[in-house]
Amino acid sequence: MAESNKPQWNEDGQLEVLTFDVGEERLAVEAVMIREILDLLPETKVPGAPDLVGSIVNFRGKIIPIADLRVAFGMAIEPSTPDSRIVVIETELDGEQTHIGLRTDKVHEVALLNQRDAADTPAVGLRWRRDYARGLVRRPDGVIVLPDLPQIFQSAQRGGDRMGLAY
Repeated sequence: MAESNKPQWNEDGQLEVLTFDVGEERLAVEAVMIREILDLLPETKVPGAPDLVGSIVNFRGKIIPIADLRVAFGMAIEPSTPDSRIVVIETELDGEQTHIGLRTDKVHEVALLNQRDAADTPAVGLRWRRDYARGLVRRPDGVIVLPDLPQIFQSAQRGGDRMGLAY
């Protein structure tokens, strides 16, 4: 894993994240990436779009592609529930800042993770590509996956795994 893809722990060895569920996995992204947490909006399917980012939403006049991380993590696609939300993040793709909505099953909390509880992503025992996770963090209630969103989306843009970004 490239050093730049590792979580950026603060001087106290902590990382502020938003935690959420996708399927049976608890994921977390850095709080500084979060732009909005939205109730589900009407999605427009994009004909011929890849599986990862197959729809868009119109939010306050801005078109936001919606990513379903279930595709990247090899999970079955499930219908939305009353707890489902869209977490809008800002990330860099091809040198430009991009807003992408992440479809989640449930948003939990903003939390501080401790570096002492972190572990590198193991080489075996995962149902997803190792380079799609920046690391794992042990918590009393389970393990949190820190997805490498730029890696997932860049792989998608290159056409990997039939999930590419067309935006």
